[in-house]
Amino acid sequence: MSLRRQGSHFLAIGVLQYLVDWAVTVWLSHMGMAIEAANVTGRICGALLGYWLNGRFTFAGEDTAMGRVQFQRFALLWLGTTAVSTLAMSAIDDMLGLKSAWLAKPVVDAGLALVGFVLSRHWIYKR
Repeated sequence: MSLRRQGSHFLAIGVLQYLVDWAVTVWLSHMGMAIEAANVTGRICGALLGYWLNGRFTFAGEDTAMGRVQFQRFALLWLGTTAVSTLAMSAIDDMLGLKSAWLAKPVVDAGLALVGFVLSRHWIYKR
């Protein structure tokens, strides 16, 4: 599959995944949950959707799979990016407030998405 096609699928799925993540994070933090816990919960919801859709459509091919090994790789990447995202959200909340953290989340997660695309294409879904 071409880089252009994978990139466009990853972007479209990423937007959907991100909307789920962001909505859950904002809703839970608005309801009183700490931003750190809300961010982790939002990322779990978005990640599960993204793992399945990207494995099924974006990176599907003869040299790819969606099994235990691929999910373990995905989980490792997710843990790392979630730690970075959560630390960033916490720091922004501490320095600038909750509404600034809500606004900064797309910027933080866009940078992490680039890392996720490269690793998904070359490592996570490979057999």
